[in-house]
Amino acid sequence: MASHAGVLAGITVLDLTQVLAGPFCTMLLADHGANVIKIEPPSGDVTRGLGPFFADDVERRHGGYFHSVNRNKRSVVLDLKTARDQAIFRDLAAAADVVVENFRAGVMERLGLAWETLQARNPRLVYGALRGFGDPRTGASPYGDWPAFDIVAQAMSGFMSITGPGTPMKAGPGIGDILPGVMCAFGIVCAVRHAERSGRGQFLDVAMYDAMLALCERIVYQHSVLGEVPRPAGNDHPLVCPFSIYPAADGWIAIACALDAQWQELARIIGRRDLLEDPTLATNSERVRNAARLREAIAAWTATRGKQELAGVLGGRIPFGPVNDVADVFADPHVAARGMLASLALPDLAAQLKVAGVPIHFADTPGAVRGPGPALGEHTDAVLHEFGIAR
Repeated sequence: MASHAGVLAGITVLDLTQVLAGPFCTMLLADHGANVIKIEPPSGDVTRGLGPFFADDVERRHGGYFHSVNRNKRSVVLDLKTARDQAIFRDLAAAADVVVENFRAGVMERLGLAWETLQARNPRLVYGALRGFGDPRTGASPYGDWPAFDIVAQAMSGFMSITGPGTPMKAGPGIGDILPGVMCAFGIVCAVRHAERSGRGQFLDVAMYDAMLALCERIVYQHSVLGEVPRPAGNDHPLVCPFSIYPAADGWIAIACALDAQWQELARIIGRRDLLEDPTLATNSERVRNAARLREAIAAWTATRGKQELAGVLGGRIPFGPVNDVADVFADPHVAARGMLASLALPDLAAQLKVAGVPIHFADTPGAVRGPGPALGEHTDAVLHEFGIAR
Protein backbone atom coordinates (compact mmCIF):
# COMPACT_ATOMS: atom_id res chain seq x y z
CA MET A 1 0.00 0.00 0.00
CA ALA A 2 1.34 3.44 -0.91
CA SER A 3 2.73 5.60 1.90
CA HIS A 4 2.01 9.32 1.82
CA ALA A 5 4.98 10.24 4.02
CA GLY A 6 7.22 10.76 0.98
CA VAL A 7 10.70 9.44 0.25
CA LEU A 8 12.35 12.38 2.06
CA ALA A 9 10.37 12.08 5.29
CA GLY A 10 12.66 12.66 8.26
CA ILE A 11 14.92 15.15 6.43
CA THR A 12 14.84 18.67 7.89
CA VAL A 13 15.69 21.55 5.55
CA LEU A 14 16.31 25.15 6.58
CA ASP A 15 15.27 27.20 3.56
CA LEU A 16 16.72 30.70 3.36
CA THR A 17 15.80 31.16 -0.30
CA GLN A 18 13.49 33.68 -1.94
CA VAL A 19 11.90 34.40 -5.33
CA LEU A 20 11.97 31.36 -7.67
CA ALA A 21 15.18 29.32 -8.10
CA GLY A 22 15.71 28.48 -4.43
CA PRO A 23 12.04 28.09 -3.47
CA PHE A 24 11.51 25.77 -6.47
CA CYS A 25 14.42 23.65 -5.22
CA THR A 26 13.03 23.37 -1.71
CA MET A 27 9.48 22.89 -3.03
CA LEU A 28 10.67 19.70 -4.73
CA LEU A 29 12.08 18.49 -1.42
CA ALA A 30 8.90 19.43 0.47
CA ASP A 31 6.66 17.74 -2.10
CA HIS A 32 8.45 14.49 -1.34
CA GLY A 33 8.15 14.69 2.41
CA ALA A 34 11.09 16.78 3.64
CA ASN A 35 10.36 19.03 6.62
CA VAL A 36 11.11 22.35 4.91
CA ILE A 37 11.28 25.32 7.27
CA LYS A 38 11.20 28.57 5.35
CA ILE A 39 13.28 31.19 7.19
CA GLU A 40 11.94 34.61 6.23
CA PRO A 41 12.93 38.16 7.18
CA PRO A 42 10.27 40.23 8.96
CA SER A 43 9.22 41.64 5.56
CA GLY A 44 8.70 38.14 4.14
CA ASP A 45 9.64 36.60 0.80
CA VAL A 46 9.33 39.25 -1.91
CA THR A 47 6.97 37.01 -3.91
CA ARG A 48 4.30 37.30 -1.22
CA GLY A 49 3.38 40.64 -2.74
CA LEU A 50 3.62 39.77 -6.43
CA GLY A 51 0.22 38.11 -6.92
CA PRO A 52 -1.82 37.32 -8.86
CA PHE A 53 -4.60 37.60 -6.29
CA PHE A 54 -8.22 36.43 -6.28
CA ALA A 55 -10.75 39.26 -6.27
CA ASP A 56 -11.93 38.47 -2.72
CA ASP A 57 -8.38 38.48 -1.35
CA VAL A 58 -8.75 42.10 -0.25
CA GLU A 59 -5.72 41.94 2.06
CA ARG A 60 -3.52 40.55 -0.74
CA ARG A 61 -2.29 37.66 1.41
CA HIS A 62 -2.52 34.76 -1.04
CA GLY A 63 -0.53 35.42 -4.20
CA GLY A 64 -0.47 32.60 -6.69
CA TYR A 65 3.28 32.94 -7.27
CA PHE A 66 4.12 32.50 -3.59
CA HIS A 67 1.82 29.53 -2.97
CA SER A 68 2.87 27.74 -6.16
CA VAL A 69 6.50 27.29 -5.06
CA ASN A 70 6.14 27.49 -1.27
CA ARG A 71 3.43 24.88 -0.72
CA ASN A 72 4.09 22.21 1.90
CA LYS A 73 6.51 24.45 3.83
CA ARG A 74 6.45 26.05 7.27
CA SER A 75 7.44 29.67 7.94
CA VAL A 76 9.71 31.00 10.66
CA VAL A 77 10.56 34.71 10.86
CA LEU A 78 14.13 35.56 11.86
CA ASP A 79 15.92 38.87 11.44
CA LEU A 80 19.37 37.58 10.57
CA LYS A 81 20.81 41.08 10.86
CA THR A 82 20.49 40.74 14.64
CA ALA A 83 22.90 38.77 16.82
CA ARG A 84 20.02 37.09 18.66
CA ASP A 85 18.42 35.64 15.56
CA GLN A 86 21.79 34.69 14.09
CA ALA A 87 22.36 32.61 17.22
CA ILE A 88 18.92 31.04 16.84
CA PHE A 89 19.70 30.11 13.25
CA ARG A 90 22.99 28.50 14.29
CA ASP A 91 21.06 26.43 16.84
CA LEU A 92 18.55 25.37 14.19
CA ALA A 93 21.34 24.44 11.78
CA ALA A 94 23.05 22.36 14.49
CA ALA A 95 20.08 19.97 14.42
CA ALA A 96 19.05 20.21 10.75
CA ASP A 97 20.07 18.02 7.83
CA VAL A 98 20.20 20.68 5.11
CA VAL A 99 20.60 24.44 4.72
CA VAL A 100 19.75 26.06 1.37
CA GLU A 101 20.34 29.71 0.48
CA ASN A 102 20.45 31.85 -2.65
CA PHE A 103 22.15 35.01 -1.41
CA ARG A 104 25.08 36.51 -3.26
CA ALA A 105 28.45 35.06 -2.29
CA GLY A 106 29.72 36.51 0.98
CA VAL A 107 26.35 37.39 2.55
CA MET A 108 26.22 34.40 4.88
CA GLU A 109 29.85 34.98 5.87
CA ARG A 110 29.05 38.57 6.88
CA LEU A 111 26.16 37.28 9.00
CA GLY A 112 28.41 34.81 10.81
CA LEU A 113 26.52 31.91 9.22
CA ALA A 114 29.08 30.60 6.74
CA TRP A 115 29.11 26.94 5.77
CA GLU A 116 32.31 26.40 7.74
CA THR A 117 30.77 27.90 10.89
CA LEU A 118 27.63 25.79 10.65
CA GLN A 119 29.50 22.62 9.69
CA ALA A 120 31.79 22.91 12.72
CA ARG A 121 28.77 22.31 14.98
CA ASN A 122 27.03 19.85 12.68
CA PRO A 123 29.44 17.69 10.66
CA ARG A 124 26.56 15.93 8.88
CA LEU A 125 25.10 19.19 7.55
CA VAL A 126 24.53 19.51 3.80
CA TYR A 127 24.73 23.11 2.62
CA GLY A 128 23.31 24.00 -0.81
CA ALA A 129 23.89 27.39 -2.44
CA LEU A 130 22.16 28.72 -5.54
CA ARG A 131 23.79 31.76 -7.11
CA GLY A 132 23.94 33.45 -10.47
CA PHE A 133 27.59 32.61 -11.04
CA GLY A 134 28.47 30.08 -8.37
CA ASP A 135 30.52 30.20 -5.19
CA PRO A 136 34.26 30.80 -4.88
CA ARG A 137 34.61 27.53 -2.97
CA THR A 138 34.01 25.56 -6.16
CA GLY A 139 35.35 28.04 -8.74
CA ALA A 140 35.67 31.81 -8.51
CA SER A 141 33.81 33.42 -11.42
CA PRO A 142 34.80 36.87 -12.71
CA TYR A 143 31.07 37.63 -12.42
CA GLY A 144 30.81 36.40 -8.84
CA ASP A 145 29.61 39.78 -7.54
CA TRP A 146 26.98 40.24 -10.23
CA PRO A 147 23.31 39.80 -9.28
CA ALA A 148 21.35 37.57 -11.63
CA PHE A 149 17.80 36.68 -12.50
CA ASP A 150 16.33 34.17 -14.94
CA ILE A 151 16.76 36.27 -18.07
CA VAL A 152 20.44 36.93 -17.30
CA ALA A 153 21.16 33.18 -17.05
CA GLN A 154 19.23 32.52 -20.27
CA ALA A 155 21.19 35.27 -22.04
CA MET A 156 24.73 34.48 -20.89
CA SER A 157 24.52 30.68 -21.21
CA GLY A 158 23.93 30.73 -24.96
CA PHE A 159 20.30 29.67 -24.64
CA MET A 160 18.85 32.86 -26.09
CA SER A 161 21.29 32.79 -29.00
CA ILE A 162 19.59 29.67 -30.41
CA THR A 163 16.01 30.43 -29.39
CA GLY A 164 13.37 32.21 -31.43
CA PRO A 165 13.09 33.13 -35.10
CA GLY A 166 16.11 35.45 -35.23
CA THR A 167 16.21 38.06 -32.49
CA PRO A 168 17.44 36.48 -29.23
CA MET A 169 14.44 35.26 -27.27
CA LYS A 170 13.96 33.94 -23.78
CA ALA A 171 11.80 30.93 -22.95
CA GLY A 172 8.28 31.55 -21.66
CA PRO A 173 8.75 29.92 -18.24
CA GLY A 174 11.59 31.01 -15.98
CA ILE A 175 13.87 28.12 -16.85
CA GLY A 176 16.96 30.13 -15.85
CA ASP A 177 15.62 29.82 -12.29
CA ILE A 178 13.74 26.53 -12.42
CA LEU A 179 16.45 24.34 -13.95
CA PRO A 180 19.10 25.44 -11.41
CA GLY A 181 16.53 24.74 -8.70
CA VAL A 182 15.99 21.22 -10.00
CA MET A 183 19.74 20.61 -10.19
CA CYS A 184 20.28 21.93 -6.68
CA ALA A 185 17.55 19.64 -5.33
CA PHE A 186 19.24 16.69 -7.04
CA GLY A 187 22.59 17.72 -5.57
CA ILE A 188 21.11 18.01 -2.09
CA VAL A 189 19.57 14.54 -2.25
CA CYS A 190 22.91 13.12 -3.43
CA ALA A 191 24.78 14.87 -0.61
CA VAL A 192 22.28 13.71 2.01
CA ARG A 193 22.76 10.14 0.78
CA HIS A 194 26.53 10.58 1.10
CA ALA A 195 26.15 12.02 4.60
CA GLU A 196 24.04 9.04 5.64
CA ARG A 197 26.82 6.68 4.56
CA SER A 198 29.87 8.69 5.60
CA GLY A 199 28.65 10.80 8.50
CA ARG A 200 29.95 13.89 6.71
CA GLY A 201 27.94 16.60 5.08
CA GLN A 202 29.36 18.90 2.45
CA PHE A 203 29.01 22.19 0.61
CA LEU A 204 27.50 22.21 -2.87
CA ASP A 205 26.54 25.02 -5.17
CA VAL A 206 24.75 25.46 -8.48
CA ALA A 207 25.35 28.51 -10.66
CA MET A 208 22.38 29.57 -12.76
CA TYR A 209 24.78 30.19 -15.67
CA ASP A 210 26.22 26.66 -15.33
CA ALA A 211 22.84 24.98 -15.21
CA MET A 212 21.67 26.78 -18.33
CA LEU A 213 24.90 25.99 -20.15
CA ALA A 214 24.37 22.31 -19.32
CA LEU A 215 20.86 22.59 -20.77
CA CYS A 216 22.39 23.93 -23.99
CA GLU A 217 24.69 20.89 -24.38
CA ARG A 218 24.02 20.63 -28.12
CA ILE A 219 25.69 23.93 -28.99
CA VAL A 220 28.81 22.87 -27.07
CA TYR A 221 29.50 19.75 -29.11
CA GLN A 222 28.43 21.45 -32.35
CA HIS A 223 31.01 24.17 -31.78
CA SER A 224 33.62 21.67 -30.65
CA VAL A 225 33.23 19.28 -33.59
CA LEU A 226 32.26 21.62 -36.42
CA GLY A 227 33.55 25.00 -35.29
CA GLU A 228 30.04 26.33 -35.83
CA VAL A 229 28.31 29.06 -33.85
CA PRO A 230 24.67 27.86 -33.89
CA ARG A 231 22.08 30.53 -34.51
CA PRO A 232 18.34 30.64 -33.85
CA ALA A 233 16.53 27.87 -35.70
CA GLY A 234 12.97 28.88 -34.83
CA ASN A 235 10.92 25.75 -34.30
CA ASP A 236 13.13 23.53 -36.44
CA HIS A 237 15.89 21.18 -35.30
CA PRO A 238 19.34 21.67 -36.83
CA LEU A 239 20.10 17.94 -36.91
CA VAL A 240 16.71 16.21 -37.42
CA CYS A 241 13.92 16.59 -39.99
CA PRO A 242 10.94 16.59 -39.84
CA PHE A 243 11.08 17.90 -36.28
CA SER A 244 9.07 21.10 -35.96
CA ILE A 245 5.76 22.89 -35.50
CA TYR A 246 3.24 22.74 -38.34
CA PRO A 247 -0.03 24.63 -38.93
CA ALA A 248 -3.42 23.03 -38.31
CA ALA A 249 -6.75 24.46 -39.39
CA ASP A 250 -7.38 25.61 -35.80
CA GLY A 251 -3.91 26.08 -34.35
CA TRP A 252 -0.58 24.29 -34.43
CA ILE A 253 0.84 20.81 -33.93
CA ALA A 254 4.25 19.28 -33.27
CA ILE A 255 5.69 16.45 -35.38
CA ALA A 256 9.05 14.87 -34.56
CA CYS A 257 10.28 12.03 -36.77
CA ALA A 258 13.82 11.37 -35.59
CA LEU A 259 13.94 7.88 -37.13
CA ASP A 260 13.72 6.96 -40.81
CA ALA A 261 10.88 4.54 -40.02
CA GLN A 262 8.89 7.36 -38.41
CA TRP A 263 9.37 9.59 -41.47
CA GLN A 264 8.29 6.74 -43.74
CA GLU A 265 5.14 6.24 -41.68
CA LEU A 266 4.34 9.96 -41.88
CA ALA A 267 4.80 9.97 -45.65
CA ARG A 268 2.38 7.06 -45.94
CA ILE A 269 -0.19 8.74 -43.67
CA ILE A 270 -0.21 11.97 -45.68
CA GLY A 271 -0.43 10.00 -48.93
CA ARG A 272 2.85 11.23 -50.39
CA ARG A 273 4.43 8.15 -51.91
CA ASP A 274 6.44 10.46 -54.13
CA LEU A 275 8.20 11.82 -51.05
CA LEU A 276 8.70 8.32 -49.71
CA GLU A 277 10.44 7.28 -52.91
CA ASP A 278 12.45 10.50 -53.33
CA PRO A 279 16.18 9.65 -52.88
CA THR A 280 16.86 13.22 -51.70
CA LEU A 281 14.65 12.51 -48.66
CA ALA A 282 15.73 8.94 -47.96
CA THR A 283 17.95 9.67 -44.96
CA ASN A 284 17.74 12.12 -42.11
CA SER A 285 20.79 14.05 -43.30
CA GLU A 286 19.18 14.43 -46.75
CA ARG A 287 15.94 15.59 -45.18
CA VAL A 288 17.78 18.22 -43.12
CA ARG A 289 19.35 19.55 -46.33
CA ASN A 290 15.91 19.68 -47.97
CA ALA A 291 14.01 20.84 -44.90
CA ALA A 292 12.25 23.79 -46.55
CA ARG A 293 10.74 21.63 -49.30
CA LEU A 294 9.69 18.96 -46.83
CA ARG A 295 8.15 21.49 -44.46
CA GLU A 296 6.03 22.88 -47.31
CA ALA A 297 4.72 19.42 -48.19
CA ILE A 298 3.83 18.48 -44.62
CA ALA A 299 2.27 21.87 -43.86
CA ALA A 300 0.06 21.69 -46.95
CA TRP A 301 -1.46 18.50 -45.55
CA THR A 302 -1.75 19.50 -41.85
CA ALA A 303 -3.15 22.98 -42.53
CA THR A 304 -6.43 21.60 -43.90
CA ARG A 305 -7.20 19.54 -40.78
CA GLY A 306 -8.11 20.46 -37.23
CA LYS A 307 -6.00 19.47 -34.22
CA GLN A 308 -8.45 16.80 -33.08
CA GLU A 309 -8.59 15.22 -36.52
CA LEU A 310 -4.81 15.25 -36.72
CA ALA A 311 -4.60 13.64 -33.28
CA GLY A 312 -6.88 10.86 -34.48
CA VAL A 313 -4.73 10.22 -37.53
CA LEU A 314 -1.22 10.80 -36.18
CA GLY A 315 -1.51 10.06 -32.45
CA GLY A 316 0.17 6.79 -31.53
CA ARG A 317 1.67 6.31 -34.99
CA ILE A 318 4.43 8.92 -34.99
CA PRO A 319 5.71 11.36 -32.34
CA PHE A 320 2.97 13.99 -32.42
CA GLY A 321 1.23 16.47 -30.15
CA PRO A 322 -1.00 19.53 -30.38
CA VAL A 323 0.36 22.90 -29.32
CA ASN A 324 -1.71 23.51 -26.18
CA ASP A 325 -2.40 26.74 -24.34
CA VAL A 326 -3.12 26.58 -20.62
CA ALA A 327 -6.88 26.23 -21.17
CA ASP A 328 -6.16 23.17 -23.31
CA VAL A 329 -3.90 21.82 -20.57
CA PHE A 330 -6.61 22.24 -17.93
CA ALA A 331 -9.01 20.23 -20.14
CA ASP A 332 -6.51 17.51 -21.14
CA PRO A 333 -7.40 14.04 -19.75
CA HIS A 334 -3.70 13.22 -19.47
CA VAL A 335 -3.26 16.02 -16.93
CA ALA A 336 -6.17 14.71 -14.86
CA ALA A 337 -5.01 11.10 -15.06
CA ARG A 338 -1.51 12.03 -13.90
CA GLY A 339 -2.65 14.37 -11.13
CA MET A 340 -0.76 17.29 -12.59
CA LEU A 341 -3.15 20.00 -11.40
CA ALA A 342 -3.38 20.29 -7.63
CA SER A 343 -5.93 22.37 -5.71
CA LEU A 344 -5.01 24.48 -2.70
CA ALA A 345 -7.66 25.67 -0.26
CA LEU A 346 -6.68 29.15 0.92
CA PRO A 347 -7.85 30.51 4.28
CA ASP A 348 -10.87 32.82 4.08
CA LEU A 349 -11.15 32.59 0.27
CA ALA A 350 -13.97 30.96 -1.66
CA ALA A 351 -11.97 29.76 -4.66
CA GLN A 352 -9.27 27.12 -4.62
CA LEU A 353 -5.93 27.87 -6.22
CA LYS A 354 -4.73 25.50 -8.92
CA VAL A 355 -0.99 24.86 -9.04
CA ALA A 356 1.17 22.46 -11.02
CA GLY A 357 1.26 19.01 -9.47
CA VAL A 358 4.16 16.71 -8.59
CA PRO A 359 5.85 15.38 -11.74
CA ILE A 360 7.97 12.66 -10.09
CA HIS A 361 5.64 9.71 -9.50
CA PHE A 362 6.78 7.12 -6.96
CA ALA A 363 4.65 3.98 -6.86
CA ASP A 364 5.09 3.27 -3.14
CA THR A 365 5.89 6.65 -1.59
CA PRO A 366 4.27 9.30 -3.79
CA GLY A 367 4.88 12.97 -3.26
CA ALA A 368 1.93 15.27 -2.84
CA VAL A 369 0.78 18.87 -2.70
CA ARG A 370 -0.54 18.77 0.85
CA GLY A 371 -1.22 22.40 1.62
CA PRO A 372 -0.66 26.03 0.61
CA GLY A 373 2.29 28.19 1.44
CA PRO A 374 2.50 29.30 5.07
CA ALA A 375 1.47 32.63 6.50
CA LEU A 376 4.47 34.80 7.35
CA GLY A 377 5.94 33.50 10.61
CA GLU A 378 3.04 31.08 11.09
CA HIS A 379 5.24 28.36 12.59
CA THR A 380 7.91 30.36 14.41
CA ASP A 381 6.89 29.39 17.94
CA ALA A 382 6.14 25.77 17.07
CA VAL A 383 9.43 25.19 15.27
CA LEU A 384 11.55 26.82 17.98
CA HIS A 385 9.76 24.66 20.54
CA GLU A 386 10.43 21.52 18.50
CA PHE A 387 14.15 22.39 18.40
CA GLY A 388 14.20 23.21 22.11
CA ILE A 389 15.20 26.83 21.46
CA ALA A 390 14.09 29.60 23.77
CA ARG A 391 13.57 33.04 22.30
